[in-house]
Amino acid sequence: MSARILDGRALSKEIRASLFDRSLRLKNDGRAPGLAVILVGNDPASEVYVRNKSKACDECGVMSKVFHFPNTVSEHELVGLIEELNVSNEIDGILVQLPLPEHVNVRNIIGCISVNKDVDGFHLYNIGGLVAGGTIFPPCTPYGVQLLLETANIEVSGKNVVIVGASNIVGKPMALMLLQKDATVSVCHIKTNDLSLYTKLADVLIVAAGKPGLITADMVKNDVVVIDVGINRMIDGSITGDVDFDNVKHKASWITPVPGGVGPMTVTMLIENTIRSAELRMAINPININPAVTPAEMRLSI
Repeated sequence: MSARILDGRALSKEIRASLFDRSLRLKNDGRAPGLAVILVGNDPASEVYVRNKSKACDECGVMSKVFHFPNTVSEHELVGLIEELNVSNEIDGILVQLPLPEHVNVRNIIGCISVNKDVDGFHLYNIGGLVAGGTIFPPCTPYGVQLLLETANIEVSGKNVVIVGASNIVGKPMALMLLQKDATVSVCHIKTNDLSLYTKLADVLIVAAGKPGLITADMVKNDVVVIDVGINRMIDGSITGDVDFDNVKHKASWITPVPGGVGPMTVTMLIENTIRSAELRMAINPININPAVTPAEMRLSI
């Protein structure tokens, strides 16, 4: 037996065609959607991610602007730019590419982005919305994973879903989204004892740990659905996930490849959120939250 492939590239291509149509309608009604990307430093991985996002914007008819700063940029400068973008009529989404330099407080940077333009879904309002059962912009990677599962008609209601990795970007919001779908969710992390005890129980296994080959075939049961969120660059320049794909695929019913699985979906969901932001801005008044006076307790720790 060999698993069926959850092809993120193919699904992204389908979604982006519809996104282009939505962008074109917005452009015909006034202007194209706009995304601002803030990049700090010269991290090679971050630069690749930003190029991929800019390319996706072009494919989907979204105007994108990249603001590239040196590592020495001050937190004050970044906050000042974000405040300008918050009130810009050309910008519907603001993305800050992580990681940021150590001298920059990430909580403050994310917290000052207008919730109406938080297309990464990291603002406390959007994360809190996942707990309460609704959000304006779902975090992009969990959103992409959810669509991969739904498109393949993979039911999670009542199933044991195990998430390996407890980050605020993937693991935690993914757990909240799956709980809304009535899944029974376990979240494992670096201090989890006997990881395989949990992974062997998984009907659906989502891995976002950043450790190549962490999940081996002996750690999963037959017919498991495996979603590999990990993206690891090896010494030889190749890209691999957190799952031993070549061996696990013989036990799984469905599996995502790396690359070509979750990665393209993450970028596509970013574009979807940006276009949705533009549609909301043109159709209705956005929710009344002023990021300039966001108190400390409204800031999100990542």
